[in-house]
Amino acid sequence: MTTQPKSLTTGQAAAFCSVSLRTVINWINRGLLAAHKLPGRGDHRIQPQDLVQFMRTNDMPVPQALLDGAQSETRVALVVDDDGAMARSISRVLRQAGFEVTAVHNGFEAGMALMRLRPQLMTLDLQMPGLSGFEVLAQMREQGLTETRVIVISGMDAGSRARAGEAGAAAVLAKPFDESELIACAKQLAV
Repeated sequence: MTTQPKSLTTGQAAAFCSVSLRTVINWINRGLLAAHKLPGRGDHRIQPQDLVQFMRTNDMPVPQALLDGAQSETRVALVVDDDGAMARSISRVLRQAGFEVTAVHNGFEAGMALMRLRPQLMTLDLQMPGLSGFEVLAQMREQGLTETRVIVISGMDAGSRARAGEAGAAAVLAKPFDESELIACAKQLAV
């Protein structure tokens, strides 16, 4: 038995496109994005395949979860830390929390993995050789990678960790990190 793909709300479509709800409604009203109205309410619903077609037509990146027809039940996390033992520790904690985890060890690899995986969550060390965590955050901002929420986990001083929050990190934890705090943070951010 084949199940029909679940339709998307305008809010879900906005999240996939990294735009506001009003922008999606405007696209629908102008006939740019196919949608149907719910009887009696006037709320719009969008079929996943229609949103994929719209995004491709307009050269927008299409998240893998949308290509699969609905939001993915699997939460994907990217761990970025040049310390192999720390990366393994963070990966273990996130796997126990139900995430599918990929670990990379420098900022350059992080950029490549972000484009390939489109994870819901990324943990990021600030102090790495080559591309620093701050540079990764700046590149994410420049490229509009807003769907990935970032948790900085760093041994740098409190001032540097505060700057990471200002640079776009959704949460900042100090090393050594508390496992329960990381799990709570990850579950809250990767929705």
